[in-house]
Amino acid sequence: MHAFEQRPLLWQALTWEEAGSLRKSGVNLCLWPIGATEQHGPHLGMGMDSRNATLLCEAVSRETGAPVLPTLNYGCSLGHSRRWPGTLSLSPRTLIDMVVEIFDWLYSAGFKRILLVNGHVGNAAPLRCAVEIIRSRWDDALARVCNVAEISPRVRAGFFADAEDWHANAAETSLMLALAPELVRPDKIAGADDADRTAGLVFPHPVNRTSRNGVTGFPSRATREQGEKLFGFMVEDLAALVRRAFTEQPPLPHGYFAPIP
Repeated sequence: MHAFEQRPLLWQALTWEEAGSLRKSGVNLCLWPIGATEQHGPHLGMGMDSRNATLLCEAVSRETGAPVLPTLNYGCSLGHSRRWPGTLSLSPRTLIDMVVEIFDWLYSAGFKRILLVNGHVGNAAPLRCAVEIIRSRWDDALARVCNVAEISPRVRAGFFADAEDWHANAAETSLMLALAPELVRPDKIAGADDADRTAGLVFPHPVNRTSRNGVTGFPSRATREQGEKLFGFMVEDLAALVRRAFTEQPPLPHGYFAPIP
């Protein structure tokens, strides 16, 4: 697609001239990895969500030429409570405002399409609200939240295999064994299993009321090979979505602010 193919195109590595040239070449879409800094049980580092989203975006950038914005390493992790030390959370309102304000700068530079590649379940609602604001404020902007665990049916099946309300489970542990083993404490994996207690409940409960150790699922089932396979699915399926996103047009041309004639 352009001169930066075959390696991830990192926004922070570009000069302003290169960013301008990229836009003039027809690229007007950015990937933004949105992560979190939060407890991931006794066996995974707190940067797991951010690392997962970052590595995914970089791999997809290699495949598609889409630029990757600097990772947002803080998310909305209020649901993880203060029971376990280490979690650092933004409020939903702060996350919404951050996304909208950064998009304002992107839009002024000519990048009118954005895929928010979300590595943390708790970010989904605030990010969706940010998308609503973006679409209402900039009529020709196109924005979407891509939750890492739900990129495609086969990816979803991998994440949800051992728990519906999963966290630090077999899928996430497998991914880190394959992609970032420095975030894994192998000697802690066997004793980290904690079953999902949320089936049949009416209300969503914070993790302190559903898990003994911050885990939901069975990390003892994780393997590096499973992580490599799952990550391959994630890259392939998100890259396919990005290629479509480069050129997709709205089904109808009606303006957001234009009244019915």
